[in-house]
Amino acid sequence: MTNLPPPAEELRFLDAELRQLDVRRATLLRRRAWLVHTLQATAARQPALGPGTAPVGPPAGTGAAARRPEATAPGVQNVLLVLGGVLLTIAAIAFTLVSWGHLGIAGRALVLGALTVGALGAPVALLRRGLRSTAEAVAALGTALTVLDAYALHEVAFPGTDGAGYTATASAVLAALWAVYGVRLGLRHPLPLAVATAHLPLLLGAIAVGAGPYTLTAVSLATTAGGTAVALRAALLPVRIVAVTGALGTGAAGVLSAGWLCWSASGPGPAARAAALLLVAAALALVAGRFVPRPEISVGAAFAAGLCVVAGAGGVLRVTVPGEWTVPGCLACAIALLATERTRLHHPLRQGLVRASAAVQGFAVLWTLPLVAGCVLGPAVRGAHPWSGTPRDFRDAVFAGLPRPPYAGTAPLVLAVVAAVLVVAGHRTARRPAVTVAAPVLGWAAALVLPVVLQLPYAAGLVAHAVVVAAALFFAVRLGRADKRPSPPSLTALLLALVTSVGLALVSLASEPATIAVLGTLTVLFAAAGLRPGPAPFAAPAALCHATALACAIGASAGRPPHHTALLVLVVPAVAALIASRTGGSRTGGSRTGGSRTGGSRATVPVEVAGAAAGLLALALAAPEPPMLALVLSLCGAVAAATALRPERRAAGWAAAALFLLATWVRLAAWDVAAPEAYTLPVTGPALIVGLLRRRRDAAVSSWTAYGSGLAVTLVPSLLAAWDDQHWLRPLALGVAALAVTLAGARHRLQAPLVLGPGVLALVALHELTPYLAQFVGALPRWAPPAVVGLVLLILGATYEQRLRDARRLREALGRLG
Repeated sequence: MTNLPPPAEELRFLDAELRQLDVRRATLLRRRAWLVHTLQATAARQPALGPGTAPVGPPAGTGAAARRPEATAPGVQNVLLVLGGVLLTIAAIAFTLVSWGHLGIAGRALVLGALTVGALGAPVALLRRGLRSTAEAVAALGTALTVLDAYALHEVAFPGTDGAGYTATASAVLAALWAVYGVRLGLRHPLPLAVATAHLPLLLGAIAVGAGPYTLTAVSLATTAGGTAVALRAALLPVRIVAVTGALGTGAAGVLSAGWLCWSASGPGPAARAAALLLVAAALALVAGRFVPRPEISVGAAFAAGLCVVAGAGGVLRVTVPGEWTVPGCLACAIALLATERTRLHHPLRQGLVRASAAVQGFAVLWTLPLVAGCVLGPAVRGAHPWSGTPRDFRDAVFAGLPRPPYAGTAPLVLAVVAAVLVVAGHRTARRPAVTVAAPVLGWAAALVLPVVLQLPYAAGLVAHAVVVAAALFFAVRLGRADKRPSPPSLTALLLALVTSVGLALVSLASEPATIAVLGTLTVLFAAAGLRPGPAPFAAPAALCHATALACAIGASAGRPPHHTALLVLVVPAVAALIASRTGGSRTGGSRTGGSRTGGSRATVPVEVAGAAAGLLALALAAPEPPMLALVLSLCGAVAAATALRPERRAAGWAAAALFLLATWVRLAAWDVAAPEAYTLPVTGPALIVGLLRRRRDAAVSSWTAYGSGLAVTLVPSLLAAWDDQHWLRPLALGVAALAVTLAGARHRLQAPLVLGPGVLALVALHELTPYLAQFVGALPRWAPPAVVGLVLLILGATYEQRLRDARRLREALGRLG
């Protein structure tokens, strides 16, 4: 058996071994860093050293780590090669453009030919020796020299040829030569350069022969097809990047040109030719999207293809059908694209076409937006000139003073079709909640603008919008849930009904009978919807608002002044208080009554807010006439007092008291009453009664809380008035009242009456004795007041000292106890 050492000995042994391992690990890491650097340097200069040459480094046992360089050897090599190639190319360009005329024809050909052949042939030998980077740099110089050769050939041999034609031919030849050169030698840069140059010959050749815009567009699309094919088939990444970039550029130019030609064509023939070019572009995009391995690129290509198809169809429709049917025609093409979703087309392509259809439908809806906005906001202008006369038709009533959108005759059809598509496709999409909200909004917009587009008579348009309001409220009631908050479709229907009702009420201001009829109808409709707990928080306040407007309209129609109309408006707060008393309840009671009670309680606060707003409107109408304002304040106080009878609305009693008090003050001001007691006694009496009742229920309530405010409201203003009063009646009455308050406080041992009553009584007595005191002070010698003041100060100082001495004796006695 093995004898185990003690724990302390074993711990020392382990610590020693770990220290040795740390030292050994540090040595190995330094050796590894040196080896890595040596291998990198060897790989960089291996061609120059030749095979079999061993690198020379420090001995293995030294452990010295070489300083790491800031730049790698391949990086330095590439910088030098690129810089050398650029400088040689610049020198060749300078020689060709500046020094060309100093040599003869033979000299020119000899110089350029020798330079070109040497630059293109040198990479062969360099590649054999393994110098690929140097070969790339020299080959780049050679390709640049071939461009200079083409330029020199044009200047010497073909000076009279067309520049565009010669450039097209030269670019085609150079692209072919560079492609063959790059493939044969296996170099990297000639192939991307050849692909980029290959985008020029067709376009330049078409320009050279004077081709028209349709031919140039077709040539751009043909070039795009070639670039797409190269991008799909090429194996090298640089070649694919150049091909994709070129294809996107020429394709975008071709599509924009074809779209402009299609939508600016003056006849069906030119439009059809441009549309055919757009279809070709769409086909190219679909083919590219089918064979691209990345799905997001396929979706984007199909999206562009769908837009091209719709744009081509819309351009043809623009010159073959009336202008207002162009957008519906594009919409029909977009809807037709949805049929591809049921085909066996590649899934990303189907997805892209569906998105293109959705985008076109969105553009169609945006096209109708000016008309819808005008129908919603236009009636607000009518509010500035109420009862100005019945318009010729409903469109004139809505667009009063506003510009009318052109080609708006088919806007209702566009909105209805998009809404129908959303309804049909809604059950197959993952965004079904959004669809259930968007489809009703579009349907509502179609119904809203239809009377305007059809130019219905004024009365028929009002009836149509009233039907829209009724239908929206019907769906809100049907889609709502009685025991929960409104669902999103129900809430959407309610909001649409509210918006339509506001516009309808404003449009009806053109005619007096129409205003009263429409406001009455809206009040009934929203009141009927407010009977259901779901829409009640929105419908019931809306009914009260329309009822308020109806009361104002009835008063104005009867020729009554505004302060008389205020009495009719007060019916709305009374009804609101009644409704709130039926729907509201205590918190515990609301939970016991079930879901209906809970839904009704949610409508309580909105109903009360609407009633309060109507009450404020009544006060504003009655404000110019103080007697009527006092009556309105009293009636509002009665409504508030009735509301305060509910347990959860006890706080409304304070509002009722304030309203009654304001009503009293306004009535007194209307009677030209200036005595302050007439304003303060109506406050003091109820306040003292409330304080008495409160002290009977709770004996712990202080007299200041119960009676202080009530007594001060009358005593203080009366005291201020009595101080300037020259008659004896007010001071006498105030003194008697203060004496009664003092005696009552002494009888019941209450602090507030014992402080306020004697204080007021003393001040009243001082007021009455003031003339005599003034005479007495005038009779005294001038040294008497300072003497009296000094004597008082001495007495106060002696008293203060006596208290300090007593406190010191008490401290000493406590100290002796300790």
